[in-house]
Amino acid sequence: MVYETLAFGLFAVVTIASSLGVVLVRDVWHSALLLGVALLSVAVHYVMLEAEFLAAMQILVYVGGVLVLITFAVMLTRQAQTEEEVTEA
Repeated sequence: MVYETLAFGLFAVVTIASSLGVVLVRDVWHSALLLGVALLSVAVHYVMLEAEFLAAMQILVYVGGVLVLITFAVMLTRQAQTEEEVTEA
């Protein structure tokens, strides 16, 4: 019982921290990666609730579909930086 509570608390902190990171991070690529972490930790919460089907659908639909779509959109719409912009940053 104590281990379940600690695991729930750990994944709750991971979910909240990564969700805040999605909103607060300025880089779109890192925001997409943090969204993946948030969605995976929600799937872990479903497993802890013994809803394995919902966890599998969370991973297949959201992490496997939506996050891949967002990742491709970010990669295809990014502008190439010149060497001057890279050295200035």
